[in-house]
Amino acid sequence: MTLDNLPLNRDAVIRTVGGEGALRCRLLDMGLIPKTIVRVVKVAPLGDPMELRVRGYALSIRKDDAHQIEVEAAV
Repeated sequence: MTLDNLPLNRDAVIRTVGGEGALRCRLLDMGLIPKTIVRVVKVAPLGDPMELRVRGYALSIRKDDAHQIEVEAAV
């Protein structure tokens, strides 16, 4: 599943980070790296952007960017 489809307040582990070039580097620089636990905390009323909790801080990203990140449900 991709990060944009993760239900609210559910933990997931990042498996892969897609995208190309600058987008991929930006996502990795923000801490969205494989094997990191991430949680969707809020979604804007129109669905974009979405707020994540990753590595102890809040991060807002666009839904299109979240679609590039593959996750699996945390145990």
